[in-house]
Amino acid sequence: MDDPNLPAPTAPQSAATAFEQIKRVNQHGAEYWSARDLQVLLGYSQWRRFEDAITRAVTSCTQSGNDPAHHFAGAGKMVSLGSGSEREVPDFHLSRFACYLIAQNGDPRKPEIAFAQKYFAIQTRRQELSDAYRRDQERLELRQQTKEEFKALSGAAQAAGVQSQMFGIFHDAGYKGMYGGLGNEQIKSRKGIPKDDNLMDRMDTTELAANQFRMTQAREKLARQGIKGQQQAISTHTQVGKEVREAIKRIGGTLPENLPPGEHIKQVEKRLKGSTPKLELDGPDAKGLVGDEGANG
Repeated sequence: MDDPNLPAPTAPQSAATAFEQIKRVNQHGAEYWSARDLQVLLGYSQWRRFEDAITRAVTSCTQSGNDPAHHFAGAGKMVSLGSGSEREVPDFHLSRFACYLIAQNGDPRKPEIAFAQKYFAIQTRRQELSDAYRRDQERLELRQQTKEEFKALSGAAQAAGVQSQMFGIFHDAGYKGMYGGLGNEQIKSRKGIPKDDNLMDRMDTTELAANQFRMTQAREKLARQGIKGQQQAISTHTQVGKEVREAIKRIGGTLPENLPPGEHIKQVEKRLKGSTPKLELDGPDAKGLVGDEGANG
């Protein structure tokens, strides 16, 4: 049930005023924030919606490898009913880490949330994500983006007059321009990639990013110049591929045909699904609401 006397949410002023003024210290000497106070600063007019954000934050806390009991404590808060009487409403005592997680799980459209994310970011926290995990994550995201860009480029080619049976030749033209004359099958042969594999499923991050750029630029050029006609669209894609290749040369990058193939993207996805990144907290952040007692817990 919502707090009847909840003030209207206002934009936060600054870290030094808005959030510091509502910070409290418990019997263990640990700093904490009242969820009811935080609700106002984060721009939530309804307790029900804010409680949903707290629930998501508790889940995130568990998934990050931390004990929610050290960061979220159920409590009650007395509020005035406006007639001189008071009643108790549900509340939570929240550690700095809990506030951070609530902000991370809040509505990103709220400027108050963006402000809180910055304020409650724990400077000493350490993401225990290995370099390999980060690379996997980046590669999977890029592969998903290139998949969407491939579809968008196909749509642009169709709009330019490329017939469906010529899509393979159209896309191969981009590869040939960028890979020094090598088409899809030739690239796979050069890199020892099985014929049945999708070429982009075996591209590592650098190669994926370069191809995403090529496809984006080809799509935009087709639209910007109003290119019409099958052969002209194919030639345009070849030229864009050549220009991307020249750009790689100018900056001293490795030419795409010389980049080694990556592990199949399905293996990367499987590995990511099977691993949960841990968030290790240091010092007071790790102790949360239990303060110094956390050192003995």
